[in-house]
Amino acid sequence: MKEDNGLGKGLIVGFITGSIVGSVVALLYAPKSGKELRTDIREKSEEWWKETEEIIDKAKDKASDLINEGKKKSENLVAEAKVKVDALIKEAEEIIDGAKSKTGDFVSDGLDTINKKGDKLKSAIKAGIDTYKNEKGEHA
Repeated sequence: MKEDNGLGKGLIVGFITGSIVGSVVALLYAPKSGKELRTDIREKSEEWWKETEEIIDKAKDKASDLINEGKKKSENLVAEAKVKVDALIKEAEEIIDGAKSKTGDFVSDGLDTINKKGDKLKSAIKAGIDTYKNEKGEHA
C-alpha cells in the first residue's frame, strides 16, 4: 500500500482555504450593492458547499477502497495462517503417531522381557521350593 505523507491532504486543504479567503476578499472589495453582494455570497457559499461535498465523496470512496483492501489482505493472511496451522497439526500428528508406535514397541519389548525374566524367576522359585522339600525330607 502506498504511504501517504499528508502532502496531498495539506495541498487540498490549502487550496480550499485559499479559494475561500480569496473569494471573500474579492466579494468584500468589489464595488457592489448590498443585494448584489448577498447574492454573490450565497452563490459562492453554494459553490463551496458543492466542492466540499465532492471532497467528502472522494474521501468516502478512498476510505471504502482502503477498507476493502484491508479486508482482502486480512482474508489472505487468515488463509495463509490456516494453511500453516494445518501443516503444523499434520506434522504434530505424524510425530505423535511415531511416538505411539515406538512406545508400543517398547511396551511389547518390555512385556517380552518381563515374561522371560518371570519364567526364569518361576523356575528359580520352583527349584528353591523343591530343594527345600528335599532338604526337609532328608532331615525328617
